[in-house]
Amino acid sequence: MPQPVRTVIVGAAGRMGRQLIQATREHPALQLSAAVVRSGHAATGMDAGELAGVGTQDVVLRDNLEAALGEGRVDVLIDFTLPEALAGNLESCARYGVPMVVGTTGLDDDQKAALTEAGSRLPIVFAANYSAGITLSLKLLEMAARALGDDFDVEIIEAHHRHKIDAPSGTALRMGEVLAGALGRNLADCAVYGREGRTGARGRQTIGFETIRGGDVVGEHTVMFLGEGERMEITHRASSRMTFARGATRAAAWLVDQPPGLYDMEDVLGLR
Repeated sequence: MPQPVRTVIVGAAGRMGRQLIQATREHPALQLSAAVVRSGHAATGMDAGELAGVGTQDVVLRDNLEAALGEGRVDVLIDFTLPEALAGNLESCARYGVPMVVGTTGLDDDQKAALTEAGSRLPIVFAANYSAGITLSLKLLEMAARALGDDFDVEIIEAHHRHKIDAPSGTALRMGEVLAGALGRNLADCAVYGREGRTGARGRQTIGFETIRGGDVVGEHTVMFLGEGERMEITHRASSRMTFARGATRAAAWLVDQPPGLYDMEDVLGLR
C-alpha cells in the first residue's frame, strides 16, 4: 500500500487554511503532518483538526515553519498565506527540498519572479484559483477570444466577500492575461480598472475590469464578449471554499511525483 503524502499547511488558522485541513483529511492519498501559523498567533498549540472543526488530528498548530520542515516528515507544503510571507516560505522549502502548492494571490512582479526562480529548483504548482471549473473556463476564454478577435469588446466582472484584501482578484487578472495573450495584446497596456466620470468612448483594444466586494461571496467571475447585435458571457460561480481546497490537495498529491518546474492547474488536470 502506498505511503501517504505527508502534507504541511501554512496559514492553517485562516479561512482557507481550515478548509485545507479538512480537504487534506478527506483526500485518500494525503496525511496532515504539520500545520503552521504566523509567529505569536493565538491558535498556536491548538489541535489543527479541532480548530478546523473536523475532530482531533493529533497535529498541533506551530508558529515555526523551519522547525516543522527540519524534522524531515514533510513531502509537500500547501501555502495560502500573504504575499509578504511568500519569500520566506520559498526559501525554507528550497532549503529542505519540499515541493510547494502556492495559492497566495496579489503577488507583485518581484514575487512572481521569485516563484519562477524557485521553480528551477523545486516542483511548484502556482495557480490564482484551484477550481477545476475555473481552469476549464480559462481554456474556454482562450478559445473564445481567438475566435471572436477584435470584433468583440471584452469586460471582466468579479465579486468576492468583504474580507478579500486584493483587487481585482488573482483569478480575474489571470483571465485578463489569457485573454490578452489570445488577442495579441499586452495586459499592462490595455487593462482598464473601473471607470468614472467622462471617460470618452471605449478603446477597442481595452480589457475592462470591474470589482465587487461584499457579504460572504466566495467567488464569482464573468467575462463578457460584447459585439454588434450579440453578447456572449462565460461565468463561473463558487459556492464553497472547499472547491479551492480540494483542488489544492489534488495538486499536492500530483506534485510529489513531478520534477522541478513551475506548474499550474492545467498541468494537474492534464489539459496541456
